[in-house]
Amino acid sequence: MKKKNTVLIVIVAVLIVIAGILIGNNRYFNTLHSDATDFTVYDTASVTKLFFADKSGNQVLLQRTDNGWTINDQYPANQNLINEMLYTLNRMRIKMPVSIKKSDNIVTRMSSTNTKVEVYQILPRINLFNKIKLFYHETRSKVFYIGDVTQDNQGTYVLKEGGDKVFVAHLNGFRGAISSRFTANPLDWREHIIFSEPMGNIESVKLEITKDPENGYIIKENGRYQYSMCHLNGEPIAFDTLRVLNLMSSFNNVRFEAFLYDVEPERRDSIINSPFQERLTLTTKDGKSRSVTTFGMLPKADMFIYSEEDIAKFGDAMNDPDHKYALLSEGNEFVLIQDFAFGKLLKPAYYYSKDNHEEVPQIYYQELETVESR
Repeated sequence: MKKKNTVLIVIVAVLIVIAGILIGNNRYFNTLHSDATDFTVYDTASVTKLFFADKSGNQVLLQRTDNGWTINDQYPANQNLINEMLYTLNRMRIKMPVSIKKSDNIVTRMSSTNTKVEVYQILPRINLFNKIKLFYHETRSKVFYIGDVTQDNQGTYVLKEGGDKVFVAHLNGFRGAISSRFTANPLDWREHIIFSEPMGNIESVKLEITKDPENGYIIKENGRYQYSMCHLNGEPIAFDTLRVLNLMSSFNNVRFEAFLYDVEPERRDSIINSPFQERLTLTTKDGKSRSVTTFGMLPKADMFIYSEEDIAKFGDAMNDPDHKYALLSEGNEFVLIQDFAFGKLLKPAYYYSKDNHEEVPQIYYQELETVESR
């Protein structure tokens, strides 16, 4: 009987100790999270999701996956921007609290112009003095609001969810405001990639030129770094091997400059329904194709001294020489491309002819061996 009582006392004592630890740990967390100045994420490696929403109706969910970060479970995110955001969350500090006199006005302003920020992390349910950590799970660890820029442009107003005090946040080592980094527009987080195919993955490349169809072409791979080239009517082209190799090795990182989501729908429809300048189609060895259709970038008449009739009269001579509009087959997206980055991919068939004696940058077969291939 005494033995059973002893066991019972030991069990009760153990339960009391565990309850005390849990209560103490809970108080520790409550104290930590009640601190209105806690906007910093110290362990960015534990961040799994970031959610932003603004008063204009924009929302974006950035999520960490095994293949990198994604946007709204749909598109790959720009890794450089993700890294910048994680760095911002890690280095963001409170500069000063806002005085009570100013705070009410700022809160009122933030109620109509703010970006809500939610941070999700993998954190332990039990954390004993930051030494013993048990039962990791995903949790929404921080929720706060990003407001306007301060008058000196050196800080940003922030307010924690449930808090009644406004603070000025800044980034250690950075002079300026950080509010623009917390954008809720999904397009601002998108990668600006058109093509990202290594040379060994490409099955064929096709170029169509509306005003010069004879100089369109198709290039096909016949073996490792072995290609054939012909006009669109099937007539073979005696091509310069180095020029073709340079072209085929140029598709590993081709980007556009910007999304044109702010172009009026009527103007967009007018552009994409007009005759295109070039259409470049790349087909990979797994049978997938992606094309880019380009259009001349004419100025808007009301921005210049020219009338609509003048612009129509001069035609292509009025086009921006450095930029073009482009329509991407994937997603039917309207973007802006630079001739500096994209022009080398749109050279006509005669450029690749053996009879063309323009100087060609050299490419060596030793370099080709480093190109990945399936």
